[in-house]
Amino acid sequence: MKQENGVSQLGKENEKMEPPINTKAENSKKDFTWRLIMAALVGAFGSSFLYGYNLSVVNAPATYIRQLYNESWSSRYHYVVSSNTISIMWSVTVSIFAIGGLVGALIVIPMVNTLGRKKTLLINNLFALAAALLISLADLAQVPEMVIIGRFIMGVDGGIALSTLPMYLNEISPKRIRGSLGQITAILICVGVFTGQVLGLPEIFGRESLWPCLFGFILIPAAIQVVFLPFFPESPRYLLLEKQDTKRAEKAFRTFLGKKDVSQDIEDVLAETRIQRNMQLVSVTELFKTRSVRWQIITVIVTMASYQLCGLNAIWFYTNSIFREAGIQPQTIPYITLSTGGIEIFAAVVSGMTVEKLGRRVLLIGGFGLMTVFFGILTISLTFQDRASWVPYISIVCILGVIASFCIGPGGIPFVLVAEFFQQSQRPAAFMIAGSVNWISNFAVGLLFPLIQDGLGNYCFLVFAAICLAGAIYLYFVLPETKNKTFNEIDQAFAKINKIPQSVKELEKLPPEEKTREQLEPNDFHSSCSDHNNLQMEQLSQA
Repeated sequence: MKQENGVSQLGKENEKMEPPINTKAENSKKDFTWRLIMAALVGAFGSSFLYGYNLSVVNAPATYIRQLYNESWSSRYHYVVSSNTISIMWSVTVSIFAIGGLVGALIVIPMVNTLGRKKTLLINNLFALAAALLISLADLAQVPEMVIIGRFIMGVDGGIALSTLPMYLNEISPKRIRGSLGQITAILICVGVFTGQVLGLPEIFGRESLWPCLFGFILIPAAIQVVFLPFFPESPRYLLLEKQDTKRAEKAFRTFLGKKDVSQDIEDVLAETRIQRNMQLVSVTELFKTRSVRWQIITVIVTMASYQLCGLNAIWFYTNSIFREAGIQPQTIPYITLSTGGIEIFAAVVSGMTVEKLGRRVLLIGGFGLMTVFFGILTISLTFQDRASWVPYISIVCILGVIASFCIGPGGIPFVLVAEFFQQSQRPAAFMIAGSVNWISNFAVGLLFPLIQDGLGNYCFLVFAAICLAGAIYLYFVLPETKNKTFNEIDQAFAKINKIPQSVKELEKLPPEEKTREQLEPNDFHSSCSDHNNLQMEQLSQA
């Protein structure tokens, strides 16, 4: 007995000495399967990567495209066009990308509802193919309109991609890594911007004879997605909740999660239907009329508007002039500018690694807050940059600080939030609203920034500082933390600010023909709700 007691005491001591197992970290590691990561990367490479690439790729060949406009106009109309006309044509070339993006955001609802998330991403590559051929062959054909039309079509591609990809990533990922996987959208945007900067160098494609290759490169990411994405399943949530295809949904879950028993995952998805009894897809008008998501919609609008109006485009406009003021040689500036792209990628990766630890709220509010501080310091340094030789270097640090602050939070988290705020039937309409706000704000920046810059000069950054500060304050008081929460838990977090009693929320989500019956029988509401959902789950299981 003494020996047994001694053994037991020794065992207890060994148990005390063993370090505690971090089950949360272990579960997160298990959630990242290679199929899940590859599906996210392939989906993003032909979508958000191309969006980022097309943001930066037009800068390097700008002189040669203007020259194409001038030469084609002269040969067609037999007189030299004015520089003002060329500037207008170039402005149209740049800004029409945002107009195409708005069109893409408006047509994404019927595409994702009818075709599904994966097929929409695949078909979207047709736009990229058409745009690449039009722009890359414009110089050979001496038809400048091909450049403008191609930019518009590429914008449509971007509008569809930035709505469909976050939706797909959100629906294939477990909730413990939903934010990290969703940040792949932002990371690949940054990689796309950096790739456009690198390929635009004079040693590669940034020359008069090779600039069409910059746009021909668009074919490569699109082709990779067309070849490899069909090997990955459709969104299991889409298959289960919208197509009622339980078998394919189970197969998709097994593929993405890398395990045989997915019954609990199926149950977690079906749990959403216990509250969301009406599985009919919601239109944009119906979503705006839904009281229980009022502040979710407002938050999405504020976040997406702040995402575009925060002044990052203004930073790119000032970068070269600030580097010149710091004494950097003009021929060296394009290579120094690459450091900004590297900072973007690094900050986006850091955000992806920390978003599940720090949460969306901290990174988003902190990012806008830091941008406000850096914009304020940048305004002061630009104002007094002639007073001392070291002042321009403060401006460089502020530029890098603004870029890093943007990519840590505001650069990718808004797309994650849109997918997390809304349930399955509401999500396509929510992404249409978010995409429309995103592209309208993008167009507004391109249209208004030159006027703001001409009128305020260096003080234009105070406008962006005010926008970032207003966004941070709003999010501080309104945005709940969504990390590791189900859609219904997030819905409950907004219920307080929406001032909607739970019974009203339940009733609001019912089909119209059931509302009268539920209003007449309030005491039987919860029991009938349970019976209805049990029946629905049985039907789905037998499908």
